[in-house]
Amino acid sequence: MASNKKRIAVIGAGPSGLAQLRAFQSAAKNGEDIPEVVCFEKQHDWGGLWNYTWRTGLDEYGDPVHGSMYRYLWSNGPKEGLEFADYSFEEHFGKQIASYPPRAVLFDYIQGRVKKANVRDWIRFNTPVRHVEFDKATGQFNVTSTDRSAGTEMTEQFDNVVVSTGHFSTPNVPQFDGFEQFNGRVLHAHDFRDAVEFKNKRVLIIGTSYSAEDIGSQCWKYGCKSVTVSHRTAPIGYKWPDNWTEVPLLTKLEGNTAHFKDGSSAEVDAVILCTGYQHSFPFMSEELTLQTANRLATANLYKGVTFVDNPELFYLGMQDQWYTFNMFDAQAWYVRDTIMGKITTPSAADMKADVAEREAREDALEDDYACIVYQGDYVKELISETDYPSFDVDAANEAFFQWKKHKKADIMGFRDNCYKSAITGTMSPVHHTKWSEEMNDSLESYLKN
Repeated sequence: MASNKKRIAVIGAGPSGLAQLRAFQSAAKNGEDIPEVVCFEKQHDWGGLWNYTWRTGLDEYGDPVHGSMYRYLWSNGPKEGLEFADYSFEEHFGKQIASYPPRAVLFDYIQGRVKKANVRDWIRFNTPVRHVEFDKATGQFNVTSTDRSAGTEMTEQFDNVVVSTGHFSTPNVPQFDGFEQFNGRVLHAHDFRDAVEFKNKRVLIIGTSYSAEDIGSQCWKYGCKSVTVSHRTAPIGYKWPDNWTEVPLLTKLEGNTAHFKDGSSAEVDAVILCTGYQHSFPFMSEELTLQTANRLATANLYKGVTFVDNPELFYLGMQDQWYTFNMFDAQAWYVRDTIMGKITTPSAADMKADVAEREAREDALEDDYACIVYQGDYVKELISETDYPSFDVDAANEAFFQWKKHKKADIMGFRDNCYKSAITGTMSPVHHTKWSEEMNDSLESYLKN
């Protein structure tokens, strides 16, 4: 006998996809009858970008490597801004920990909640989705996936699709004159894995993103000779170390000499492109593909999640981000309640008006502080409509404000500061070693008080 249960496909088991699984599990725990949820994950393990791999380029199956994670990465924002409202750092670690955890610590924390929720069986690992199309006749999505372990492909029907593949895995790679003849290494941040490779090297970074700040800081920490950061519009502008320079955009490379727009030049041994990422969904049919710039108000998504052209389709975590894990939660709970019929989706015209209104409000924002409040308000708005545990978003905003000030005061020392948890109200301890001197980024070392 065929089941009349709804079937939901969640694509990706990173922080946003795992938030969606946790949202449904939370409803089931409350005794609600939830749909059948199938999560497709390309990698061997969950965690998305937090699941570190040494591989770059193509993986062992010839698919593009998803991960942009590098060894020695520490959170570049305070953990107090991303803490799960239903699973604090204190609950996970049994104590309050310092505010800027390294990758292994955050990965452990992300895993802790979903292990507790017992949702691993919902995930098909090593199973990338190859194609999604909507069948108007049946009102369902046909989702084609490959089980790479078995080497088999199958197409299944789902009532809803939640795309949670992130937007930090398809690099935006510009071309500059002289790259072909350059004698050093040219790579995108997506393929950066280990700062030790650049010890004693003169590193040129193109771009002013967070990855430009962080990869430059990593190279500095692990002993590169110099860092030159080339910007298109404006310098990043922090008080950098003595061997760090900011210059206008690169015009060309001649041998190992980099020439810049203001006529200056510098000798360099390696070029790292920190030039951002594209929203890319090659597995979605054209009419289902989200097309948006990297901004706080995503194009074509009602409430930032529901695809206006087909409201049975949802995208999570597609915004430019101040908030991360807890915003993905807010979105996932909202999507769950929409799918389960507790929240009604309005007409196409009303959805378009919602998108336009959000874009207009974002366009009027004056600075980063206003952007933080804007996204904090978005998180508040979504959680007010579901049973996601309410938390002190203003306190999380405050942690972000302090973080901005601490970076301005000391860009190489900002990670030595601590903040108060918006969930438990407790202050984090100062880490036992300054970030710039801490060469051991293991979980065991970090958790020593």
